Amino acid sequence: MIRLKRIDTPLGRMRVGATNKGICLFDFQYRRSIEGIMDRIEKLLDDKFQDGESEFFPVLEQQVAEYFAGTRKEFDVPLHLVGSDFQKSVWKALLDIPYGETRSYKQQSLVLGNEKAIRAVAGANGDNGIAIIVPCHRIIGEDGSLTGYGGGLQRKKWLLDHESRNSGKAVQGQLF
Repeated sequence: MIRLKRIDTPLGRMRVGATNKGICLFDFQYRRSIEGIMDRIEKLLDDKFQDGESEFFPVLEQQVAEYFAGTRKEFDVPLHLVGSDFQKSVWKALLDIPYGETRSYKQQSLVLGNEKAIRAVAGANGDNGIAIIVPCHRIIGEDGSLTGYGGGLQRKKWLLDHESRNSGKAVQGQLF
């Protein structure tokens, strides 16, 4: 069974899901594609989301509170990445982008060893169902512009500004 609950954050209500391996979902309640992401997780795990508690929820809630307070820069709550091998490789590469820094889709494609995979990388970023912790918000356009974010560009801007303030690093690029 995949446990599911909702929590409130400074950026709005989020859905949280966990298996016995770790957090498999942490995404904005009203994101347009959240139902599709949840359907993908259910299909790949051959299981269903059901409201309930998980041993991972209190850890996640504590770490998310610390992140929003500006005292946590890295998460260590166990994750259960659920997707294709390619998607998981993209999400794992996102985990290597340091707090307060950004990378372009092209740079991310190069990290993954295929410069021509920019669109596929962007698609996998969009399919990420573990917002903030798997920091797809740190991916920007090659010209430094904010581009695509499932949670909305205002939230992306807020997250990048928050990390910039708390890291002492200026975020590269245009934030609008």
